[in-house]
Amino acid sequence: MWIGDDAAALAGGTLFATDILVEGVHFDLAWASPQDVGWKAVAVNVSDLAAMGGTPRAAVAAVALPPKRHGLADALLEGLADAAAQLGCPLVGGDTSQAAELVVSVAVIGDAPPSGPVLRSGARPHDVLFVTGALGGAAVALRALRSGDAPDAGAFERLRRPWPQVDAGRAAAAAGATAMIDISDGLASELRHLCAESAVGVIVDEAGIPLGPGAGIEDAFGGGDEYELLFTAPDRVAVVDGFRAAGLPEPAAIGEVVPEGSGHVLPDIGWEHDVP
Repeated sequence: MWIGDDAAALAGGTLFATDILVEGVHFDLAWASPQDVGWKAVAVNVSDLAAMGGTPRAAVAAVALPPKRHGLADALLEGLADAAAQLGCPLVGGDTSQAAELVVSVAVIGDAPPSGPVLRSGARPHDVLFVTGALGGAAVALRALRSGDAPDAGAFERLRRPWPQVDAGRAAAAAGATAMIDISDGLASELRHLCAESAVGVIVDEAGIPLGPGAGIEDAFGGGDEYELLFTAPDRVAVVDGFRAAGLPEPAAIGEVVPEGSGHVLPDIGWEHDVP
């Protein structure tokens, strides 16, 4: 069940995910410290597990370091270890090499929820569409940094050190989530993925989308690096009750699932890597 989901779902309920961060593509050391990069490398992988309702178990890291950048390895390891400790995903091994730019690759394993992993392919017409938090703030912060302006402190922190929504993912799964994905590439892009995998359409209530500091609706649709969760579920009351029981903020209902070929045409924006 690897293709089309945030993580691979293996026999016995094991989840397996990997991601890579490349200097100049995923981060800029002009505004992100090596410790931030190490943190983010673990966090984005844990977010992939969260997007399937999973719980992290362990991680390994492979790092390619540019020569003659003294202290970089120790600072990067500090961030990796900090994230591993705070996110409950022990770092149990890895490897190092050299490259022209800093490259960090992390792989994680975790455990699916008792009900099984939540895939992207389970959404059905009449399901409610939810997001777990405000969107667009990271894009606004990044734009400010690139313009030489001071970003909002909270949005900058989310950009530097995203916090994967593991508890929310588990709560969504327990409340009957039918499909789920993390919002790393912008809301529009993730909605397109979910619709394609589930063979459905969506009607989006733009007024219901929670926005980060200074963000507009286009930032929410097209901005990435949020790592909130987008999920569908048939019973809104069960979702609200489940999140409250878990001591979590109530997710925002932002629309509904409709049959394939109907609903809104989603804007063609969001982050996608070019593959040669």
